Formats: sequence, C-alpha cells, structure tokens
Amino acid sequence: MRWNRLLVGAALTTGLVLSAGATQPPQKADTPAEHAPQGEYSSRAHLATGNEGGRYKLTPERRALLNTIRFAEGTWKDGEDKGYRIIYGGGQFQDLSRHPERVVVKRYISAAAGAYQFLPTTWKGVAQELKLTSFEPRHQDQAALHLVERRGALSEIDRKGLTKNAMAKLAPEWASFPTWTGRSAYGQPVKSHQELASFYSSNLRQLRNQLGA
Repeated sequence: MRWNRLLVGAALTTGLVLSAGATQPPQKADTPAEHAPQGEYSSRAHLATGNEGGRYKLTPERRALLNTIRFAEGTWKDGEDKGYRIIYGGGQFQDLSRHPERVVVKRYISAAAGAYQFLPTTWKGVAQELKLTSFEPRHQDQAALHLVERRGALSEIDRKGLTKNAMAKLAPEWASFPTWTGRSAYGQPVKSHQELASFYSSNLRQLRNQLGA
C-alpha cells in the first residue's frame, strides 16, 4: 500500500516511535500519538462494562487498564470518547467504519489511529481474528484487550492489577509503556511505572465506586 512505501522512505531520515503492533516488520513500524502533558488528569472514567457482544468482558479492572493505555498513548482526553477518533499528532477523524489509514508527518511519520494508536496492519490482523466490522470504540476496546492477551498480561492484570511485570510485557506493544528498567523498549518517550500505576489505581477506584462494586 502507498502509506507503507511512505513510511519506509521517511524512516531513513526521521527515526520512528512505535505504537500498537510495534514488533511487526520494519515497514509496519509507526509512531504513537504525541503524549499528553504529565500533569493532573481528569477524575472522570469510562464506565462501559460487560462483554458488549465481544470476546472480552469489560470488567472494572480491564476498563482501568484500557484507560491507562489511553493515558500513556496520549488519547485519554479526560475520558471522553473523542479519544477514539485521534490520529497521530492529535488530529481527529470522523469515520469510525474503518481505520483511517491516514499518514501524518510531524516530528515523526505515522498512520497510527484510535484510542490505542493501532497501526493499520495491526488493526487489520486483529479485526480479522476477532471478526470486528468497524473501528467504533467497543471494537477498539476488544482489539486492545486482544493485544494485551497475546502479550500474556491479561490474566495477570485480572488477578493482580497493573503490576510492573505486566507493564514490561506490554512495553513491546506500546512504546509508551516502560520495560523492567523503566525505559521504552524502543528508546522513545515513556511513562514511568509510578505514573501508570497511580493512574490505574485511581481510575479503578473511581470505576468501582461509580459502579457500586
């Protein structure tokens, strides 16, 4: 596809930050959304739970994880659904029927999109596996949880929360997550263990309170 050729050419001169699907072959490597400021974040929390017709049930623990990934990737946007329409660099798209596959050139070059900054090739593969028919929020949630499960972190998070070990397992998938040493798996900007653990715990507490759990 044309955007793949653009990425390969640009990679020779720009360097790349990686996002969801980061261990794909080089032509699929891409950049995440620019990180949000590391100040205060909103106390609001996305309350959608249940399985919503998908493979993965959205428990408070899993919703808090998804919200934490959004926080790390710069698409939290105070918990508003507009975060699901974000493309790399902070712009937005409107058509949620499919991945926009829009290449954006800023500090880096990227076609990453959505709340979890899916690369087009990663999205297509996961959508096919899960039989997802659109890019709407509930399908993005299901796809992100599938990537977490493939990294071997979902069951651990279900049982123990967002541990340092779980973060390290997710670091190869989302460059904004820290490895055991606290660095990005790809030498890119990264959130700290403490930042992510704090956001996760606070968000989970809010979810449980609002759901009466």
